[in-house]
Amino acid sequence: MSGRVWRCGSRHLCLDRPLIMGIVNVTPDSFSDGGAYADAAAAVAHAESMLAEGAGIIDVGGESTRPGAAAVSEVTELGRVLPVVERLAAGVGAAPVSIDTRHPTVARVCVDAGASIINDITGFRDPEMIEVAAGCDAGLVVMHMLGDDPAAMQDDPHYDDVVSDVAAFLGERVAALEAVGVDPKRIVVDPGIGFGKTLEHNLELLRGVPAIAALGYPVLVGASRKRFIGHILGEEDPKRRVAGSVGAAAYAVMHGADIVRVHDVAETVQALRVIAAIGR
Repeated sequence: MSGRVWRCGSRHLCLDRPLIMGIVNVTPDSFSDGGAYADAAAAVAHAESMLAEGAGIIDVGGESTRPGAAAVSEVTELGRVLPVVERLAAGVGAAPVSIDTRHPTVARVCVDAGASIINDITGFRDPEMIEVAAGCDAGLVVMHMLGDDPAAMQDDPHYDDVVSDVAAFLGERVAALEAVGVDPKRIVVDPGIGFGKTLEHNLELLRGVPAIAALGYPVLVGASRKRFIGHILGEEDPKRRVAGSVGAAAYAVMHGADIVRVHDVAETVQALRVIAAIGR
C-alpha cells in the first residue's frame, strides 16, 4: 500500500483513489429509503449487494436525522443497528463497517461488536463521544451540523461565510480529538451537506471542497439524493435524484473529496471509473 491512508482500527484504507461508502438505513423513516431495510436480514443483504457493486465501506445508521425527524432512544437505535453490524463485521473478508450515530453508547457497543469507523454527525461535540473516540482505535468521521438538533437544523440557517465557518468548526473539532491523543490518521472530515444549509450553502460547500481539504485531513462528502438536488432538478422523489447525486459525487471527487457516501453504488462506481480513465 502506498500514498495516503485512513487508519480504522487494524485496517489502513488506501486513499490513492476515492472510496465509496454505501448507506444502509436500518430505520422506518429515513428520507430516501426509510423502511426498505428496517429488517436486519434485508439490511445485511442490501449491504452485501453494495459491496458486490464496489462499495469499500458500509455505513449503518439506526436513527433518521432528516429535518424534523424525531429522536430515538439509544436502546431503540442499538436494537436496529447492532444485529446488522455484528453480521457484517463477522463476514468472510468483511469490508469496514461504519456506525452512523451521535450517541456514545451506540458507538461504543458497535465498535466492540466489530465496527471500525464512527461517523458522528455532530462532530464529536459530546464529551462522552470524545471519550469513546479516545478509548478505541476506530476511524472517525467528524461532520459539521448547524446546531445540535437535527429536527431544527433547517430553521433559517445562517453563516457569515459558510465555507470558512464550516472549516473553522471542523478544525476546532479535530483539535479537540487530537488533544486527547487521537491519531490524526484516524480522522476524516465532512462538511455536512444538507445539515443546516440552504441550497446556496450546499453549492458553496461543494465548490469549497478544496478549502475543506486544505485542513490536511481526508474529506468525505455525502450529497446523495438530498433535498438540494431535488430543488435543482424540480424532483420531489429522492429515488429519482440518482443522476443528480452521481453528478454531485463526481464533482466532489474531482475537487478533492476522498470518500463519497452514497445510496447508488453501482452508478457512482461507473462515473468514478470514467473520471479516472480520463484523468490517466
